[in-house]
Amino acid sequence: GVEVGPQPQGVARADVLDKMRKIVKHGLDFVQLFNEGKEFPSCTIEVFKIMEKVDYPRNKNGEITAIIHPKLQDQDWQPLKNGDPLFLTLDGEVIPYQGNCTVYPTFINEAAYYEKKQAFVKTEKIQLTAKHLRSSVS
Repeated sequence: GVEVGPQPQGVARADVLDKMRKIVKHGLDFVQLFNEGKEFPSCTIEVFKIMEKVDYPRNKNGEITAIIHPKLQDQDWQPLKNGDPLFLTLDGEVIPYQGNCTVYPTFINEAAYYEKKQAFVKTEKIQLTAKHLRSSVS
């Protein structure tokens, strides 16, 4: 499966559909070239590895007491450093990120995740190296 987003639930966006078509086409092009016996050299790519899901601050009754800070909203895949604004309480108090490393939040404030008690997902940026690849079919 391919998920391209974010986009609001029940909304069809042309730009997101275009991105989805492009990634599917690249995948199909790869399969075609692989089946034709093309050799792919080794490569290194940056990826984001999920570290943990982060919930909204809640009171003892499980009610949300703070929302995503405006400086974090729409900043998926951007670095979040210790001390950066994370949440904003309903009283206007800023709750900063407290971490010992830079993280890259994603799925920030997505409506589909409220019921799952997820404000965002913390990821870390890592590099993966793939060995060369060649079909054994001649």
